[in-house]
Amino acid sequence: MNKGEIGMAEFKSISLPRLNNLKPNIESTALKLMEEAGELAQLIGKFRGLNGEECKMEEQEVVDKIADELLDVAQVAISMMFVLEECYSMNIENKVVTHIEKLKRKGYIK
Repeated sequence: MNKGEIGMAEFKSISLPRLNNLKPNIESTALKLMEEAGELAQLIGKFRGLNGEECKMEEQEVVDKIADELLDVAQVAISMMFVLEECYSMNIENKVVTHIEKLKRKGYIK
């Protein structure tokens, strides 16, 4: 992982691999992304007691599990980026630049 700053914005880079034992497409990857996001939400809901149950895990254990689920979400999102690049010749680097410009316009970063 790299941690850097450009201007006032702090960046964290996490490199995740292309999953080379799968044949993902947009539809299958989108469904998997929703599944993983749901697992993350479910875990956070349990931790906060939103399901009506008392959380029996220590906070650090929950935070560790949240990180695991969040990495699952990130992996699927990265997998979808690979699909866009390979199947639709999308230039992801250009999209990242445009995304950062949008974040600046909206005031999320300086």
